[in-house]
Amino acid sequence: MRLCCECFLELTGYDFSATESGCAGGVFGGMFFLEGCFVFIQTELTPNPAVVKFLPGVDVLPTGTAEFCSRGEAEGVSDLAYALFGIEGVSSVFFGRDFVSVAKLSSVDWDILRPPILGLIMEHCMSGRPFVREGSVSGDGGGEGGGEEVFSESDAAIVAKIKELLDERVRPAVAQDGGDIVFHGFEKGIVYLTLRGACAGCPSSTMTLKMGVENLLRHYIPEVSEVRARA
Repeated sequence: MRLCCECFLELTGYDFSATESGCAGGVFGGMFFLEGCFVFIQTELTPNPAVVKFLPGVDVLPTGTAEFCSRGEAEGVSDLAYALFGIEGVSSVFFGRDFVSVAKLSSVDWDILRPPILGLIMEHCMSGRPFVREGSVSGDGGGEGGGEEVFSESDAAIVAKIKELLDERVRPAVAQDGGDIVFHGFEKGIVYLTLRGACAGCPSSTMTLKMGVENLLRHYIPEVSEVRARA
């Protein structure tokens, strides 16, 4: 089994040369015409076989991330996410800085879902509408937006180091796989995190947190003893 993010190779010693079925970095896509140019939407498989990452070639969110787990959550917030939930088999939609990750139900095949998803993303890009309506999603540019953070004031310096490592070393890696990581707290040496987007529910998500993120944080921050997932 492989980690979600291959950038942890040096820390874990895992060999990713043999890729599991369904996790290969296959690239598909579609093309549309925008502002006098043809724009190609690149489509990538992720380590999570239930999620595909779409790169429309334009900025999706200027800062932060946004996740929708139902059509009701998307209504009035994102026209694209709302439309994507109209496709039978779509189970969640996740927006990053330059990508859209779509998760599906196990009963539906990607060969059936990919064309209508590409069509809706192309239509949305051509319309010029924002992916998320202004002011409807909170975020600080780091994809936090995960509720109140819990840690002691005396640990503020340690938490600052944890967040710096997450922002500089971890978040860019999980974004490559169509996901994000959210910091929730630090107590008694334990860091509480959540994986989102393609990384949430991935068969390798536990290994990513324990053997990737935990080893990284413990290596650079002696005060960290463990990383735990928070739902």
